[in-house]
Amino acid sequence: MKHSFYSWLTISSLALVSISSCKQEDKSATLNDPLLFCSTVKKLNDVVLENNFPPMIASRNYAYATIAAYEVVAAGDPTHFQSLAGQIKHLPALPKPANAGEIDYPLAAMLAFTKVGNAVTFPEGSMMGYFDELLHMADSLGMPSGKIKGSRAFADTIAASIMEWSKKDNYAQTRSATRYTVNTDSGRWVPTPPMYAQAIEPHWSEIRPMVLDSASMCRAEMPPAYNMQDKNGAFYKAVMEVKQIGDSLSDEQKHIADFWDDNPFKMNVSGHVMFATKKFSPPGHWMNIVGIAAKTIGADFNTTVAAYAKTAITLFDGFISCWESKYMYNYIRPETVINQQIDASWRPYIQTPPFPSFPSGHATVSAAAAETMTSVFGNELRFTDTSQLEFGISSREITSFRNASAEAAMSRLYGGIHFRFDNELGISSGKKVGELIVSKLTLKK
Repeated sequence: MKHSFYSWLTISSLALVSISSCKQEDKSATLNDPLLFCSTVKKLNDVVLENNFPPMIASRNYAYATIAAYEVVAAGDPTHFQSLAGQIKHLPALPKPANAGEIDYPLAAMLAFTKVGNAVTFPEGSMMGYFDELLHMADSLGMPSGKIKGSRAFADTIAASIMEWSKKDNYAQTRSATRYTVNTDSGRWVPTPPMYAQAIEPHWSEIRPMVLDSASMCRAEMPPAYNMQDKNGAFYKAVMEVKQIGDSLSDEQKHIADFWDDNPFKMNVSGHVMFATKKFSPPGHWMNIVGIAAKTIGADFNTTVAAYAKTAITLFDGFISCWESKYMYNYIRPETVINQQIDASWRPYIQTPPFPSFPSGHATVSAAAAETMTSVFGNELRFTDTSQLEFGISSREITSFRNASAEAAMSRLYGGIHFRFDNELGISSGKKVGELIVSKLTLKK
């Protein structure tokens, strides 16, 4: 029988609770199971999924929550882990624990993660039921009440500091920014079927990055010029490649497209009936891959938290970089060109998302994440990515993070929503983001 990674998380959590009666007198009880932290990340992933957070906002949710957890870990083990304060140049020094002996750092890390995850998402209180579950679990395991209280107090302090810092990233200001105006000139992006939705987050490049000096620091190289008249030109050939591949997809190519689709809100149309289906967005998928990789190598609690934080920071900066390029180039989607110039009834295998084509967001952030995850786990790690089983999509074997990111990029060509150059130049840009973050951030000493 195949189990998804998340089924193992549930088993792990239940196991902790089931043995609690045997540990009532164990005054050294702790919640340092790394799979429990993975389960905690899944709680946020579920909130992000259920409430339709688009991928770039989802990356922000994961970044601040995982940084909060990581800063607790770094405070508890400064010999092996280094605070991000100062490394992320605008992150100020964070509070030190007042009474280290009264803190269970794994518990505090998960409480801080949950508190921040609750603050950056909606509806209000979406994560606080789990916050209470963690406290109850600690009590059930026999953790002394003073240590629970101290852990909660330190978690609250770190969470408050992270949230205060987050308020200066320009996110609130972009909520009321000027609405995007569609440019109908040839070669420019316009809304696509079936929703014909307005462009998502056109001001995301105005969000403060964490490691990049600016949103344009790793800008994608210029794509080919729009030209459907020159049948020997790069653009025309790229358009025809999308159509020809889309018209003759193999089962393997369909599986790759489906597996990496990661559309958080797909609108399905059947006659006059319209309904939405939800899946993880790309950052949610990569967050899950972090957990699978950590479980595969048997990473301890602190290393697992650090891996999540480093990857989340990379995804956050990767989206800022990509979105700067997207709205600067404002490039047309394959579906639009094919409908206008070749076949008005043609549709891609997967649904075109509502923002400009170049560069591919999935290619960019996947390449960036692959670099940071390789720096944590190495380039030889092989594992089965079971992320999509809960959505009825079979698993894929992963031979390296970089190979996974390359497959994620190709999935957009198979899906019919990106040109090959969207993917290739997106990979190049994303790799630069990842390499920069690896060079600038030291988490595990």
